[in-house]
Amino acid sequence: MDPLIAATAQYLPAFVVVAAAGIWLTLPRGEKVGLAVQALLSLALVAVLIHVAAGVHTDPRPFVVNRSLTPLFAHSADNGFPSDHTALAATVALLVMRYRRGLGAVLLAASVGGGVARVAAHVHHVQDIVGGLLVAVVTVAIVATVWRWARFARGHTALAGRDYRQSDASETVSAPTRWGQRIRRRRRCCRRSGRSSC
Repeated sequence: MDPLIAATAQYLPAFVVVAAAGIWLTLPRGEKVGLAVQALLSLALVAVLIHVAAGVHTDPRPFVVNRSLTPLFAHSADNGFPSDHTALAATVALLVMRYRRGLGAVLLAASVGGGVARVAAHVHHVQDIVGGLLVAVVTVAIVATVWRWARFARGHTALAGRDYRQSDASETVSAPTRWGQRIRRRRRCCRRSGRSSC
């Protein structure tokens, strides 16, 4: 049982990332771009938030606090809060949920499962896993808000440019049209007056 727990704790978060990459390959081009950009932003932000959270709160590893516990795999005795593996895997899963809700939910469950395995392996406390999940939620919420704002701003700019081009085109066409109307009015006036030319 211990080898299974250790393998799950170490490799399940990586599986979430690999599975997310596979899902990304199946997306339409527009969604691929959106998910890729948000993933890059999220990776940068989650690293910052993990660092900030670790600076705010310190939680020694279980095997450091209790010398009778032995970790199921080799691990450094550094600050365990928050769980960066959980934070990264959950961030990826939440991003996938924005495009494929069902598959993203499965990946999120796997992220939580990996966190539980890390607790069972004596390398994290429960609060470390919860902290990692909260970091992921905050990260994706911020990035999703920024992405929506950027898309709205880009769409608004494009709409304004299209309206300007249409207005400019209508002005270009309207001048010859008015000139032609004037010529037709003069010809009608000449016919009524009986003159051959005007």
